[in-house]
Amino acid sequence: MATYSHSRISTYENCPYQYKLKYIDKIEVEIPTTIEAFMGDMVHQSLEKLYADLKFQKLNSLKELISFFNNLWEKEYSEDILIVKKEYSAENYKKMGEKFISDYYESHKPFNDMIILGLETQDRMTLPDGSHWHVRIDKLGCKGDTYFVCDYKTNSRMKDQEEADADRQLAMYSAWVKDKFKDAKKVVLKWHMLAFDKEVTSERTEEQIKNLQQEVAQIIKEIETVKDFPRKVSNLCDYCVYKQICPSFKHEVILEKKTPVQFKKDEGVKLVDSFAELKLKEKEIAQKEEELREKIIQYSKQFGVDVIFGSNMKTNLREFDKLVLPEDNEKFVEMLKKSGLYEECSMICYPRLQSKALKKELPPELMKKIKFDKDVRISLSKRKDVEDE
Repeated sequence: MATYSHSRISTYENCPYQYKLKYIDKIEVEIPTTIEAFMGDMVHQSLEKLYADLKFQKLNSLKELISFFNNLWEKEYSEDILIVKKEYSAENYKKMGEKFISDYYESHKPFNDMIILGLETQDRMTLPDGSHWHVRIDKLGCKGDTYFVCDYKTNSRMKDQEEADADRQLAMYSAWVKDKFKDAKKVVLKWHMLAFDKEVTSERTEEQIKNLQQEVAQIIKEIETVKDFPRKVSNLCDYCVYKQICPSFKHEVILEKKTPVQFKKDEGVKLVDSFAELKLKEKEIAQKEEELREKIIQYSKQFGVDVIFGSNMKTNLREFDKLVLPEDNEKFVEMLKKSGLYEECSMICYPRLQSKALKKELPPELMKKIKFDKDVRISLSKRKDVEDE
């Protein structure tokens, strides 16, 4: 049985296709990580050293800790790390990391607010459904019978209280703490928001933890039984190390490596440009058609004619009564049903039927009558980089 984690489940929720590439197909990529993740890892390792040395009564000075961070950075950094925000260099992120460490150091010295029980803990716990859950806590400490599950965050966005109270990662760890340490009467979840030099805390009741574990078990069940792993395009795609092999971005990555001349000659570019031009003309024609239609109607009324002749064609105008349904549609439908006319006047709502069929929400006898054929829908939208210009 696979061991699940907050990171693993979040990957599935953010993009099932990315989950498949990473955890099922185990695809190796050329991009090892993003600069944000790399910087966060360097900061984590530096703070881990700070507390690990304290166990041996060695207090690193801030200068020593920054030096450790810089040496570690120089040793681990590689040019193939993904930097999405091109206006910033790796050096900018390095300086950010230094500031995070410096602010934390000054705010928490002499580092005696709790007894440290574990750093980057590596353990597993068994969920009620038998699934295994990976427990990795940045810093685990206690003060009497109050335990602290601490997480270092290098995010550029501040976590608010509502988000903390709904956080799954540390809440799952609190269940492990209560099982592991029988004297724990209180477990405080604490996020060190390093970019803001602030802390956010939260707690969970036994019932909340129980409900959370059931929710996680349900997600795991879905992951293990699902057959289709669709792509979910979002802003997170810019930070995905699988972007260059993802069908939603593969062509874009190829184009980025071409010269302007090669770009214009690309067969895909020419096809889309032609398609977009045709769609634009189609829209303009539809607009002109509507304008001409109104003018023809006005001409008909002005001269009292219902047939207007052109050079080779003619138009015939026929006035008819167009049904306009009442605003209270539900009440009208109910009246149709009572009069026995609803079945005769109603039509199958294809989109709703398809949705229910895809979700297998139709009765088995109906599902047997339905088959699915593959089709392709083509839609046009502006490129993100074009919109930003």
